[in-house]
Amino acid sequence: MISGLTFKKRNTSVANLRGFTLIEVMLAMAVFSIAGLALLGASSNNARNMGHLETKMFANWVASNQLVSASLVDTWPPKNNAKGEVELAGRPWFWQQKVMKTTNNDMRAIVMEVRLNLDDELAVASLTTYVSKTEK
Repeated sequence: MISGLTFKKRNTSVANLRGFTLIEVMLAMAVFSIAGLALLGASSNNARNMGHLETKMFANWVASNQLVSASLVDTWPPKNNAKGEVELAGRPWFWQQKVMKTTNNDMRAIVMEVRLNLDDELAVASLTTYVSKTEK
């Protein structure tokens, strides 16, 4: 007792000092590893989609450019099933033009399909425009 004050001795045994148990630490590590895998999968999926969107964008540009060229041709009807290859963004693109009749005899539909490889069945991009017969 010091000047009228009494101090109690604190019991500082090991049982009173609590930390994380092994199960709690393992559970926390499992939760963080699952979250990390989810983030890794999302970023991988995002990178793959960015490449696909870039390919689609360039293919649409090629199709649009070829449709403008086809609509500027003076012959009627436009040449059917024309094919060609152009280079854009450092890679070759293969296009095919298909001309189809419409219900109006003075109009034709032009479908432009763009592929990465000449023998691909599915087109990366496909755009359609309509041209009309002009009287001279």
